[in-house]
Amino acid sequence: MADVDDFDLDRSTAQAWTEFQARLAEVVSVIDETADLTIGVESVSEQPAPFVRFSAAGRDRVRAEAAGNATLGPAFRLAEKQVDQLTALGWQPPSATGPGSSPNFWLEEEQGRSERVSELAVAALRDVYGVQHPVFLAPDQLTEVLRGPTPDAAPAPGRAQQLDALVDRELTRMYGHPPMRDADGDVAIRVGSTMLFLRTAPDGQEVTVFAAVVHDVAGRSRAAEVLNDLNVEARWVKFQLIRDRVFVTFSVLARPFVPEHLQHAVTILSEVADAIDDDLAAKLHGRTTFSGHDGPS
Repeated sequence: MADVDDFDLDRSTAQAWTEFQARLAEVVSVIDETADLTIGVESVSEQPAPFVRFSAAGRDRVRAEAAGNATLGPAFRLAEKQVDQLTALGWQPPSATGPGSSPNFWLEEEQGRSERVSELAVAALRDVYGVQHPVFLAPDQLTEVLRGPTPDAAPAPGRAQQLDALVDRELTRMYGHPPMRDADGDVAIRVGSTMLFLRTAPDGQEVTVFAAVVHDVAGRSRAAEVLNDLNVEARWVKFQLIRDRVFVTFSVLARPFVPEHLQHAVTILSEVADAIDDDLAAKLHGRTTFSGHDGPS
């Protein structure tokens, strides 16, 4: 069984940002005048959402711009605290005149310092604009950054490795880019405003799709009762209390691996997680994944 008892959401998220930052640095190090790269936050509204844009600023120099209030929609406008955060990080404030003038925050660096540029970009996206995880960044603008090893045409040896290759190939087909795996091999995927994770069993016989729906649960006995009632009623999914977090899981048999079954699990789990998280958090005196933060829109 693909057990999720040892899953650490905070660690997995931190790893995802670290890996994303490393890939971004590689792209920034070779960017030239032929194309810019914009990494944006997806918005369900028509309002302009936060972004960071990279372009060549002359020979061996790169320019980055982070969206300022002049280019952001009303729902995304930066508070004074966020403006101060950006300038404290090292971003130059927007200006109408003078060298580097822009309606956005900006910086210019030698291309050889691409790691520093990517570090500041991630800090803006994650810490200032409130993007919880790289999967919530606009995928149509992340082709280069998210590009990883192309899924093997022939699965690698070993049952777990074979299943990983099949899952990666299907997720690449579904989302248009290779999946993001953390150091533990877990995959983060986004469906609408919901973040799910996927884990394959060591014996290659099962794929578990899961989501953390409530955090900081108060009262394990009460939580156990509530989840027991939910599990009696649930048809496809299972609710689990792991330490102070509630996970909802969907197990997919994978021998043989049937892509449609994985698609079904992702759809069902995302619908359940999205429908129940607020009510369940209220019942258990906990919080949802994005409460208290500027989550994805």
